Amino acid sequence: MTFQIFKLRVLAIALCMMATVSINAQETAQMQALIGQSLSKVNPSKPETMLNSIAELKRIDAMFPDSIQPKYQMALQSLNFSVMNPHAEHTENLLTDTEQTINKMELMKGADLSDVCTLRGFLYMVRIVQDPAQNGQRYYMDVMQNYEKALRINPDNQFAKQLQQKFVEGMKQAGK
Repeated sequence: MTFQIFKLRVLAIALCMMATVSINAQETAQMQALIGQSLSKVNPSKPETMLNSIAELKRIDAMFPDSIQPKYQMALQSLNFSVMNPHAEHTENLLTDTEQTINKMELMKGADLSDVCTLRGFLYMVRIVQDPAQNGQRYYMDVMQNYEKALRINPDNQFAKQLQQKFVEGMKQAGK
């Protein structure tokens, strides 16, 4: 009798765990679908589409506050907008929000620190683009150190490699 009760409890626990995993998988799929829909609307030649996507990503992040992916995409889209529109009306607020988001991501369990460092390097790179004369010397080392750290953590981080290469090329051109 005791053995049958034990088996029933084990079975009940197993079913609960399977249900939890299934629900998490469904939420992750829903979140990925929402992110994909938002990013599919972005047209880099139309800044308002980027701002709309960032607003949608903020809503997705509010729906899934423990997930890293909406935060990452929100930060990335904000930085892409800011580097292409360094003096736009919304840029400064986006950069402030992005810095806070990067700080949150860094503290989250499961965050890819290589991606966090890449985003932080990109943030400093945007600061240089905003005002090269003022911010070039100020943030140059921060950019380089963050990209180098990202690549030490994950040598296969293609995005960090690309940004580092663009930054070095941009600095060479600025020095001519």
